[in-house]
Amino acid sequence: MPTDTAHELGASRTFWELVERRAALTPDRPVLLQDDRTLTFEELRAGAERTAAGLHAMGVRPGTVVAWQLPTRIETVLLAMALTRLGAIQSPVIPFYRDREVSFALKASQAAFFAVPGIWRDFDHTAMAERIAAPHTFEAYDALPTGDPTCLPAPPSSGTDVRWIYWTSGTTSDPKGVLHTDRSLIAGGSCLAHALHLSASDIGSIAFPFAHIGGPDYLVMLLLYGFPAVLFEQFALPDALEGYRKHGVTVAGGSTAFYSMFLAEQRKQPHTRLIPTLRLLAGGGAPKPPELHHAVVREMGVRLTHGYGMTEVPMITMGSPDDTEENLATTEGKPPPGMEIRVTDNEIRLRGEAVCTGYLDPAQTAEAFDDDGFLITGDLGHLTPTGHLVLTGRLKDVIIRKGENISAKEIEDLLHGHPAVADVAVIGLPDAERGERVCAVIEQPPGSRPLTLEAVTAHLRAEGLSVHKLPEQLEVVDALPRNETLRKVLKYRLRERYSGTVK
Repeated sequence: MPTDTAHELGASRTFWELVERRAALTPDRPVLLQDDRTLTFEELRAGAERTAAGLHAMGVRPGTVVAWQLPTRIETVLLAMALTRLGAIQSPVIPFYRDREVSFALKASQAAFFAVPGIWRDFDHTAMAERIAAPHTFEAYDALPTGDPTCLPAPPSSGTDVRWIYWTSGTTSDPKGVLHTDRSLIAGGSCLAHALHLSASDIGSIAFPFAHIGGPDYLVMLLLYGFPAVLFEQFALPDALEGYRKHGVTVAGGSTAFYSMFLAEQRKQPHTRLIPTLRLLAGGGAPKPPELHHAVVREMGVRLTHGYGMTEVPMITMGSPDDTEENLATTEGKPPPGMEIRVTDNEIRLRGEAVCTGYLDPAQTAEAFDDDGFLITGDLGHLTPTGHLVLTGRLKDVIIRKGENISAKEIEDLLHGHPAVADVAVIGLPDAERGERVCAVIEQPPGSRPLTLEAVTAHLRAEGLSVHKLPEQLEVVDALPRNETLRKVLKYRLRERYSGTVK
């Protein structure tokens, strides 16, 4: 359960106040572990102040917009906290974004500075910045600007000013700039921390880009409970396992794809614990099939808690280790106190401190919130009598076949129970006769016999799926297209690929 100290720290007005209070409580405890490097809470505070002084000497002031596109690295966290110390507005950009998305983010946010890693993973970010005429660009990978902290102005005192601009994926249009405050991010991270029932003896892990909204979410958790996390600049299995084992990670995760990757590695040596110290997998960001939950718990011998969040609201609900197995497998957990969930015509709407203040574009803000101030998510679902949230899909994932609504998620969950299915995406494709037809795109495990449409529909019939929901088209692919953050399946690419096919 949340400790009194964690509750008290969670009431911090600003991110910097949270950093200072944790450093005063446990200055010598580690907060970040990476390879052979360790950073303590006091070193985080002091290093961020020195970096803030270096940024101040460059011209960064309270309210200055600073964009950064950096990998998950100790220096990245130091830079982010330095910007919170200054009261600047920071705009994290996912390291895998390229010219179009980066140029749009810099111009839309009116960034005055842009921090890049130079050449990273064989891509020259500095050259890209030159191509797109980025504002004042500096490399911040191995070395950060530093200076004398005595020159700094007082830290910000308000936690409700916009200090963060995050970017939606922009898969079918330009990205949206999502506006957050220190308080909205602290509220989201507090939900995650309290739901997972962690303690100072835990060791966490950040295997996703720190530039993702989950980055500060996770950092808040470390600051509230005073335990460290291992940072992974690149996440790939089995190579990353050495880091998990070396540091004795007790809590890992990221998203559904991460669970699947861990499970696949476990199955290579089913009688040996993959990570001996691991006791909990936790994450969110994508639907979680119940069968995957049960397989992870059964074969890896750990608990699995899954949550619901988005760039606009970093943590909405979270499963808790003391939930029933049924609730953990079939729901997204409960909302924390202060998060209001309203279901209108099966669509989920949200109001609370963790909800963003809106978008850079006022027209997008007006469209996203209803008259009562609830954010309209576009997600479909319902609340159970126990207060747990069940997601049933997204509005755009509702397939309308001959006038009947079909949930893609329902079919996907059932197909995940087939032994020859590693992952699946169900999409609707334009059809002159039906309006839309149901297409299942399947990724199979190595060595599996090729699936046929007949085998797929037979499995779904056996699971009790209504006949009108059965797929009429099957596509088998080597790998489903995914993004580079939480490894979400990009259904729009599948729709683009198969919309012209007729089966």
